Amino acid sequence: MLKKSNLQKAMMRASINRAFHALSRSLDGPLMIAFAVLAAISLIVVFSASGALTFDRALGQARNFGVALIVMWIIANIPPQTLMRFAIPVYLVGLGLLISVALFGEVRNGARRWLSLGFATVQPSEMMKIGMPLLLAWYFHRKEEGLNIKDYAIAAVILIVPTLLVMRQPDLGTAILIFSAGFFVIFFAGLSWKLLITGGVIGLASLPFLWNFMHDYQRDRILTLLDPSNDPLGAGYHIIQSTIAIGSGGVLGKGWQHGSQAQLDFIPERSTDFILAVFGEEFGLVGVLLLFALYLIIIGRGLMIAINAPTTFSRLLAGAVTLSFFTYAFVNIGMVTGILPVVGVPLPLMSYGGTAILSMCISFGMLMSISTHKQLVST
Repeated sequence: MLKKSNLQKAMMRASINRAFHALSRSLDGPLMIAFAVLAAISLIVVFSASGALTFDRALGQARNFGVALIVMWIIANIPPQTLMRFAIPVYLVGLGLLISVALFGEVRNGARRWLSLGFATVQPSEMMKIGMPLLLAWYFHRKEEGLNIKDYAIAAVILIVPTLLVMRQPDLGTAILIFSAGFFVIFFAGLSWKLLITGGVIGLASLPFLWNFMHDYQRDRILTLLDPSNDPLGAGYHIIQSTIAIGSGGVLGKGWQHGSQAQLDFIPERSTDFILAVFGEEFGLVGVLLLFALYLIIIGRGLMIAINAPTTFSRLLAGAVTLSFFTYAFVNIGMVTGILPVVGVPLPLMSYGGTAILSMCISFGMLMSISTHKQLVST
């Protein structure tokens, strides 16, 4: 009887080990460690920043990470050659939804960004963050034998159309992220420095003309960046309060739930776009440097995956996803610290919100798929 019991325990342990191996073999170790640490930090800071909604927000964020982890694992188990087949459908569906938003979308706070599907309300621009690099990576993979100016022109159209649709909503922050995701694919595909410099010069020269097409609130954000004190209780309030919070944290911070700016409700959007201000006030320079180190680990690991990728598609996709993550973090850190205009971009894997975490974890899943599936992608 004892031998039978020991045998059952051994069989159970073996089954658990096989299940754990099947679960973890498709997940990249360094990315998962960084993801887990960031998720833990996010829950701690969201709990502190949420005020009266402390438990609800923290539980909601935990659910967001749980769902995102499952989706990330599913995507990580899909080989890159299968991911490539979704490139055209994802892009076209996303583009169709963006057009639908322009025609039938819901207006909230003066912006038309959401589309009601009856059973749920979605923000299609998030889908384009995934669809854009997927389609362009597929496009250049098919053209890898030789590229000419016509190929880059077609890629530019693929990139510009959804970017303009998102800017029209208006949603400048998301438009920047979508544009950067596509631009990095084009850049890694071999974009000529002459074309790049020419485009940069044209872009800078067009800034005075673009000023006339900006919304009033977008102009206010740029003017506020130059001098927040011009409107300290209006457009400049966000930047002033966030920089006060980060500066008051000092080297070691004031301690968890002891940040005066956050706890006294001076920091706006403190559990979403300005969560870095809460984190900096409570954990100081040391905590912020730890956070930056985690981001650098993710970026470094992503670039290593891109370098070692066996095909053009996986290399371009991994590189674009990685540098898009860098752009995501850089824009949020820049706007919270006052070196960039406030454009409403959350801090990746830190800010409260399910959609942004889900889209980021889909990108992580694609990176892990490229890392763990070494066979060549069929053309």
